[in-house]
Amino acid sequence: MRNYDVTIIGAGLAGLQCARLLRAKGVTVLLADRKADLSNGIHTTGIFVRKTFEDFAFPAGTLGKPISRVSLYSPNLRRSGLESSLDEFRIGRMDVLYKSLLNDCVGSGVDFLAATRFISVETYDGGSIVTLESEGTPVRIDTKVLVGADGANSSVAKAIGLDQNRELIVGFEEVYERAKQHNDPRLHCFLDAELAPGYLAWIADDGHEIHVGVGGYAAHFKPRAALKTFKNKTRNIVDCRGLTFVESRGGQIPVGGVLKKIANRAGLLIGDAAGAVSPLTAGGLDPCMRLSTYAADIIAESVRTRDPSILLQYSGNEFRARFVSRLWMRRAISLLKSQTFLELGCALLRGRLGNRFARHVFFGRGSFPDKRALGTYRANERPTL
Repeated sequence: MRNYDVTIIGAGLAGLQCARLLRAKGVTVLLADRKADLSNGIHTTGIFVRKTFEDFAFPAGTLGKPISRVSLYSPNLRRSGLESSLDEFRIGRMDVLYKSLLNDCVGSGVDFLAATRFISVETYDGGSIVTLESEGTPVRIDTKVLVGADGANSSVAKAIGLDQNRELIVGFEEVYERAKQHNDPRLHCFLDAELAPGYLAWIADDGHEIHVGVGGYAAHFKPRAALKTFKNKTRNIVDCRGLTFVESRGGQIPVGGVLKKIANRAGLLIGDAAGAVSPLTAGGLDPCMRLSTYAADIIAESVRTRDPSILLQYSGNEFRARFVSRLWMRRAISLLKSQTFLELGCALLRGRLGNRFARHVFFGRGSFPDKRALGTYRANERPTL
């Protein structure tokens, strides 16, 4: 039986970030992922907001050109434009980023098991026995802390009695590349109750790589059919027929906010497993980085002191109050099923006050806070949407 201080299930951005930081703190780490190759089956569009790439260092070649322009469209394709004086978004080259972070992890001493499934866990006072299946062979691990970084439908959360995501939307997109780059990177967002019920459709174009996608509540649309219709509808904006197809991506996105119970004495949850996604925008990469960083601090202290009760400090209640307004807006958006109402709403966004609100949503820095700065945020900032 192998022994590790920490076993992390899932080597997406959350798992890789947490593993890398823990190893830097001298913690022994096993990182396991069900995929044989992390660059296959990517689920996220990979849009990083300004707050993230200002606060975190990224390896060279892992981020596309900066985007400072946003075009917002009504169901009838009436457009309103927003422009920032700052670089607001960058599309991550997620395959390159995952490989780079994995190389950092392995190079620093993290043990990595690819093509490995989480099977079960048996807890005891001060640790757990984790059973995995690696390429058809059972592997048993004795670990002090088990971390679920295994996505919106986390098996780890269920196995150790933590909260699970209940409110989910489905996103599906196609990725293309241009043979010739251009210098007008832009994020196009489309409100359409038929093609993207309860969420939106998008074209993220950084001049080289283009992501065309739709998202919404699964009970109300068929993502693949909706994407086909969406591409035809927006052909005068971006025509994908002359572009090089790269891959399709899809997956479930939790939009119910950070879960309340995301830790106990056996382990904790990070990333989508913890519901660390903005309820309003469904952006999850910034909270993924920040929550994983905070989790690494908590885990390292628990391992150092041999006190599993320290993990209980990692509570979703610390963050949920931050997103009350976004949760209420998520509820409101889920009820908007009329194209007429959406058309009216987009018209209001073209007005002075509506434009200010839209700029706040797209360009504001009020995304996921650092745990260590929560007191400062609450004291000095107005609640943000």
